[in-house]
Amino acid sequence: MDTRQKNCPLRDSPFPFVLRFSGTANETIHLIDQYCWCGGYTVSDIFIMTSLSKFEIFIKAAISVILIWFGALPSIGQEKTSPDEQTILIFGDSLTAGYGVDFDQAYPSILQSLLKADDLPFNVIPSGVSGETTAGGLRRIDWVMRLPINVFVLALGGNDGLRGVDLKDTERNLIRIAERVKAKNPEVHIVIAGMQMPPNLGERYASAFAALYPAVAEELDASLISFLLEGVGGDPALNQTDGIHPNREGHKLVAQHVYESLKPILK
Repeated sequence: MDTRQKNCPLRDSPFPFVLRFSGTANETIHLIDQYCWCGGYTVSDIFIMTSLSKFEIFIKAAISVILIWFGALPSIGQEKTSPDEQTILIFGDSLTAGYGVDFDQAYPSILQSLLKADDLPFNVIPSGVSGETTAGGLRRIDWVMRLPINVFVLALGGNDGLRGVDLKDTERNLIRIAERVKAKNPEVHIVIAGMQMPPNLGERYASAFAALYPAVAEELDASLISFLLEGVGGDPALNQTDGIHPNREGHKLVAQHVYESLKPILK
């Protein structure tokens, strides 16, 4: 099974752990980079086992491990922050992980560039795992919350909808994730990123699913991004061939939308 479709192995595995992965060089580097920070581990705690067919991919991944190990390849989630710099953690699925695009083309990286351009002292940490459901997110949230977080963007639920998960379960999981974050960081600002389902899943289900996110935000007294993929979802020109994941141009619009939504709370 593709590791990208599993929940983060850090949720319940003692280190060192073995990560099996087959994909492109960029996907491998992205995955290594992501897992290094998300559980508070370093590459020295991790064994990478690949089943890659191309020697070049293995070499690139191995080089990236060495560079990350010695701090020569910082990520937006690993850069050392100044005393005045605050942290935005985006906790999501393949949309946040930047499935199908390079790491620096995914919306969290673009969001970081927008913040930097406006001299806003925020460091963006993307914690996206492809295939993640709210249940999976609930299992791994305690591992992720090892750093002080100022803004927590909860961008999960899309995979719940596509799998037809009971909406009560999705709502309960989202609330429990946010509550755990709040318990760890009482001053954190919670932001709920809404998702929507295509009408072919049933108009009643799609409508109830969309209404779930404002209800969760109200329950938590949290900020709301009404629809994470506003202006992007459903547009073939802005999505990859699967019709689900944004392409490079789509990610630019998602980043801009998230940035505009976050501006009121970024101080």
